[in-house]
Amino acid sequence: MEKAEKFHNEVVTMQVDAGLYLIATPIGNTNDITPRALHVLIRVDAVACEDTRVTGGLFKHFSIKQSLFPYHEHNEKVMAITIADRIAAGDAIALVCDAGTPGINDPGFRVVRECRRRKLPVTIIPGPSAPAAAVAASGLPSDAFLYLGFPPGRSVARRCLFEKYRDFPHTLIFLESCHRIQKCIGDIVEIFGEERTVAVVRELTKLHETWHVGSAKSVCEELYAVNARGEYTLIIAAADFTL
Repeated sequence: MEKAEKFHNEVVTMQVDAGLYLIATPIGNTNDITPRALHVLIRVDAVACEDTRVTGGLFKHFSIKQSLFPYHEHNEKVMAITIADRIAAGDAIALVCDAGTPGINDPGFRVVRECRRRKLPVTIIPGPSAPAAAVAASGLPSDAFLYLGFPPGRSVARRCLFEKYRDFPHTLIFLESCHRIQKCIGDIVEIFGEERTVAVVRELTKLHETWHVGSAKSVCEELYAVNARGEYTLIIAAADFTL
């Protein structure tokens, strides 16, 4: 209890100086946000977010009243300059995405680069990240891996990408939507082979989190037997790995 109380007091009295704060937000379970993240979100001058409706819902859950403005793929080139200008003038600005860590398959790179160019402070408030969480819980090797985000939507381009990495010596991690997961796993069976070990997780950290782990063929059959819903993280082991 004494350690917990001491930590709480340290968080409450922590100062937030001018700079950019990259803050990871829950990928499913709302309680995964950290006390430090909440502290910084409350105390910064404003929060840049991917979708003000999504972030507004998170803030409402935690009774946070804060100024929000959009920072997404369609405006980030301009907003990166605007945010850096505000930080240079003395503001503390937080950046969040809809879920997970900003800059990891979500907007964030451009404003971080702009701040680094100007030698402005950048602070990371780490937390949830779907690729890291999925590979850690998959049972597939996690000592070395390559994260490739979403594969191409078109089958020809997707298959070309899979061909390129078919013989990659380490674990591969992808994200995929419910609209393409069945076609995607079908292409994996054809390109990587029926016996390649894969893991697919749906709705990571959410109420209906579901895992499919085994040979590409068996996982493909399981996914084709259910209605594809939610968000998926897909992990492919190197050819020489078996469970």
